[in-house]
Amino acid sequence: MSQRVFGRRGLQSGISLIEVMIAILVMGVGMLGFALLQTMNVRFTQSANHRTHATNLAYDMLDQMRINRLAAAQYAGDYTATTQRSDCAPGGTVGVAPFKTVWQCRLGMALGAGASATVSYDGGDAVVSITWGDERWAEEEDQREKTFAVGSRL
Repeated sequence: MSQRVFGRRGLQSGISLIEVMIAILVMGVGMLGFALLQTMNVRFTQSANHRTHATNLAYDMLDQMRINRLAAAQYAGDYTATTQRSDCAPGGTVGVAPFKTVWQCRLGMALGAGASATVSYDGGDAVVSITWGDERWAEEEDQREKTFAVGSRL
């Protein structure tokens, strides 16, 4: 009887091509997941930024109405955002009309040209409602519009 001697050649050493391909596939799926996470992060950040601007603008209007309580009813109305930089400079006069013009400009600069606002005043109760387009968030056009409303007793 003869004995066979198996040398080192029969044993596997190193990694095979299939193992490398599986590792690359797993890493590729992980990188795609990370890219999706980053995309969603940008969307959430932009949406949060718009909500912060809308909140600050609404409270700015309410504060201005509190400061000028005798003329608070004059701030009521519909506002359309403007992006004319010449409107952003308040000028030398202080009053309702210059503030409204500057506020419309700030609305446009913060939330875009399509933003709008409605300010209502009824016997000491003021409500500011701001609407803007959030095109990064929703694919359907009817879901792109976001509204923030805040009310206060002046």
